[in-house]
Amino acid sequence: MKRLMLMIGIITVIFLISCNKRLESQNSGGPTQLDTTIIAKGLEVPWEILWSPDNHIWVTERTGNVLRINPENRQIQVLLELDVAQQGESGLLGMALHPDFPNTPWVYLVYTYFESTSIKERLSKFIYQQDQLINEQVLISNIPGNTYHDGSRLIFGPDDKLYMTTGDVGNMSSAQDPNSLSGKILRINDDGTVPADNPVAGSYIWASGSRNAQGLDFSPAGILYSSEHGPDTDDEINIIEMGRNYGWPNVRGLCNTPEELVFCEQFNVREPIQTYTPTLALAGIAYYNHDLIPEWNNSLIVTSLKAGKLLVLHLDETGMTITGSTTVYDNTLGRLRDVCISNDGRVFVSTSNRDGRGTPKPGDDKIIEIKPETANSIKKNSKSSGLRIIPNPVRGSFSVSSNTSLNDGTFRLADVNGRMLRQGSYKSLEMGIDISDLLPGVYMLTILDNLIYTSASLLKL
Repeated sequence: MKRLMLMIGIITVIFLISCNKRLESQNSGGPTQLDTTIIAKGLEVPWEILWSPDNHIWVTERTGNVLRINPENRQIQVLLELDVAQQGESGLLGMALHPDFPNTPWVYLVYTYFESTSIKERLSKFIYQQDQLINEQVLISNIPGNTYHDGSRLIFGPDDKLYMTTGDVGNMSSAQDPNSLSGKILRINDDGTVPADNPVAGSYIWASGSRNAQGLDFSPAGILYSSEHGPDTDDEINIIEMGRNYGWPNVRGLCNTPEELVFCEQFNVREPIQTYTPTLALAGIAYYNHDLIPEWNNSLIVTSLKAGKLLVLHLDETGMTITGSTTVYDNTLGRLRDVCISNDGRVFVSTSNRDGRGTPKPGDDKIIEIKPETANSIKKNSKSSGLRIIPNPVRGSFSVSSNTSLNDGTFRLADVNGRMLRQGSYKSLEMGIDISDLLPGVYMLTILDNLIYTSASLLKL
């Protein structure tokens, strides 16, 4: 009886503290409880988001706009409205700032355009001046384009060279064609010329055999990582190396069939460090090198479109091997396109629910900030949600009811140390959850609907 009364006392305290919290969001990627805040909403398919030295987030919208967003006061500036060929997956895509920005105020953009009835892709350089992008200089033009598989991510490397992904634009054999820029990783001088030390003299091609890479980032050690869309199997995480071949379309994922083994040996194929079947539609990728979320340090943060997951891929000390994976958000935000990281370690992700393949939620598309939870991030509901666990205490299974309109969301059940024990989706709150296998103790149930978290505690007997 004393043990029962003690546990009821504990659950009462926890319930009073935590029940009916209204957060702009909260989640856990490990020991650190995370807070999620909407920085911008109502965007038109944000494709690239990057953290700028001016402590703003720069954004490309696939429809042709370049935005500059202040994450502190949420103000949005439109820097450029570009005429692009926006059909299907084409439009305004990758963006990079010169490594000496803003002293060298050059901004690089990749976008598709019409040439007669054909879609082409180009890389251009603009000057940032008085809150505008002006004086376009076309650096590379006439790259094959299409309504899908256009790439195209941009990033400057530690060598001050610009790296660019291109897709196979639906012409699979082009990824292995040394005379085509499609299905490649390109390496470019900041003025648009070919670097003298590229693998083939006079060619932008740095690596070949890519299907449709939409993520690209460097580690501080200079390792270049990419994320690659697979077809119906084998999404890939790759380490990009000079002159290497990544197999498409002759190799899917690892070299593990007799035909693939022959091709891999003959054409210097670099196998991925991670594959995913079924595919997740991996998109943006960022190397995390901060102590703000310590369990993410030395990891790759990867967004996914089809699966709506935010993945944290933990690396070994060499950065060459993935040792484990954590899923932080599991389709609670919808399709996730890109990710960037501030200088102090905050993580920003963009949704892509208005790209024709998702189900837009109120306010889509959004840019969302992820950082450790603080006391200032907690806001009480002005109206009680009436979240009830029936029965409570629980012996086997329980159901949940509420007097609010929360529905079609997700739930998670954690112990008092924050370890997640159950998670899933629901169509209504009147759901049943079996915890007969759990040890007696206090647990926390959290319900998420449209970035609103409501929590209640339960006692397992």
